[in-house]
Amino acid sequence: MREKRFNTQAVHFQKKESAYHVSKAKPIYQTTAFTFSDLDDMESFYEGEKSYLYSRYSNPNTDDLGVGIALLEGAEDGVATSSGMSAILAGVLAVAKEGDHVLASEDLYGGTYQLFEQELPNMGIDVSFVSFGDLETVEKAITDRTVLIYTESITNPLLRVEDLEGVISLAKKYTIYSMIDNTFATPYLLQPAKIGADLIVHSATKYIGGHSDVNAGVLVGTAVLIQKAKSKIVTLGCNLTPFEAWLGCRGLKTLSLRMQRQCENAANLAKSFNKSAGVSKVYYPTDVSAKGNGAMVSIDLAEEVDVEEFFKNLSWVKIAPTLAGVETTVSYPLRTSHRTIPDELRSELGIGKQLVRISVGIEDETDIIEAFQHAIKQAQIKNL
Repeated sequence: MREKRFNTQAVHFQKKESAYHVSKAKPIYQTTAFTFSDLDDMESFYEGEKSYLYSRYSNPNTDDLGVGIALLEGAEDGVATSSGMSAILAGVLAVAKEGDHVLASEDLYGGTYQLFEQELPNMGIDVSFVSFGDLETVEKAITDRTVLIYTESITNPLLRVEDLEGVISLAKKYTIYSMIDNTFATPYLLQPAKIGADLIVHSATKYIGGHSDVNAGVLVGTAVLIQKAKSKIVTLGCNLTPFEAWLGCRGLKTLSLRMQRQCENAANLAKSFNKSAGVSKVYYPTDVSAKGNGAMVSIDLAEEVDVEEFFKNLSWVKIAPTLAGVETTVSYPLRTSHRTIPDELRSELGIGKQLVRISVGIEDETDIIEAFQHAIKQAQIKNL
């Protein structure tokens, strides 16, 4: 039988239960450890005959989430972690050690930038940030110590669509590993592993969980690198709890439905902003995938729009420092996700006081558009 299609795989990815107790919903293995009948039975874990010993090492629920994302990404293996940041760290440490060099895109999520700029150097790993808009610039920044090229498939918050094929080809040319943060696109839109990416990371807190009630990360990639990452995760205690893994698996089953609706809503919201005098610039990806261009929209409000008043007049739209739930939310990158970025770099990237990042939900598109039109109008009136 042929391989299942995406929508089917997203629902049927979990391992089958024992024939003696088959639950329609996968049980939560809310346990710290697994028991054995005798010492020989316990030894079988270390000999690779049994999968579970202690939930920091592995657990059926966390395994499901890692393997499920790997399946959808077209990767060989995957592992779930306590957050997107711990998944990034595990991926980097799987390939980089003291004395190595990492080459990263300068327009990364603020938390990733902080990890790379402040913490990795403390481990003896050098990091350079360059513009990935021109791959010649990236190539010139490669040194004989470079072991990893890191970027995002769709950048946060200005939604630049990365030239993944170009980045991955460049990495292979110099025998360097490539690692892609695919959080904004999700495997629904893009599958970097299928074009040769070595590691792909997700903040599963976002679209994979989908309901703003779970903190989790997932790292997928080649079997060899994931095994190395798993070792780091176990040693550093970056494992995910069984219950949060279970929630992530539940969210994954509706990823396709949510992304389809959210992508459609985002496209229509972006079109409405293009017609708004209160918006000076719209950031919305194009040509990401045949399935859509993502569910994020960023805008620069016009100078005559008072940002404070805009946020005060959003009605039912929630202000939040995160994204990707079923509800439409807004954030202010200058004071949240990118507040730790140096002022000069923020200005160079275009992350200014009028920039608003919008995570589009599954509500009725007309209600979403009207909510933002109202907020912009009220902020213009009060600023005149």
